[in-house]
Amino acid sequence: MTIGSTIIHYDRVSSTNSVASAMMKEGKPEDGTVITASFQDSGRGQAGNSWESEPGKNLLMSVILYPVTVRPEEQFVISQFVSLAVCDLVGRYASDVAVKWPNDIYAGNRKIAGILIEHSIIGPRLAGSVAGIGLNVNQLVFTGSAPNPVSLAMLTAVSHDLARITRELTERIDSRYRMVTGGEWTRLEEEYHRVLFRRGEWHRYQDSRGLFRGMIESVRNDGMLMMRREDGTVSEYAFKEVDYIL
Repeated sequence: MTIGSTIIHYDRVSSTNSVASAMMKEGKPEDGTVITASFQDSGRGQAGNSWESEPGKNLLMSVILYPVTVRPEEQFVISQFVSLAVCDLVGRYASDVAVKWPNDIYAGNRKIAGILIEHSIIGPRLAGSVAGIGLNVNQLVFTGSAPNPVSLAMLTAVSHDLARITRELTERIDSRYRMVTGGEWTRLEEEYHRVLFRRGEWHRYQDSRGLFRGMIESVRNDGMLMMRREDGTVSEYAFKEVDYIL
């Protein structure tokens, strides 16, 4: 087992991703080293968003990776495998689990987990990656600006043991990581598309030109979202270039 062979826990940190990145600058922690924390002072989400988490209630973790077989232009496979691992875990406790592009995890129409992946690139190779995961586990009240949060406890009406959830998730990340190192990229892509939120359905979205109805068709290997409009044209979007109307 690579992921979780070393787990380092902190009561309080700025963010687990920041701790992991600092460790990688100071030395070379083992591939698969996991950093967890009971609370983050400055939990980060995608594009500078913050991550709300009540102390001791949720799973806050970062995984240090050295995906030496992945070139910089192929880095979206890291997002795919981590997203699928979180879906694997959440799917044990909830139904209708999906990945909202690029890597938010939804149960129904509500967000249960967020993922922030940061890469270090040296020349033509991916020198290292940090995969940060925030999974809502036992929090019952959310006071932040996120419009649709949910937790495992809210979905199942029971409290969950965080240590057990951590073990279960590291096992699933390890299994999915072996698919990356073993070259099973086509299968990862297929499974990612199979659980892609709203794929093949018509919904309302908004981009720089305004509101429109569109249907998600696919996500390219470089992470670009392909969206078909009602007039038959297909638009491509990078992250934050299109908003979902929930």
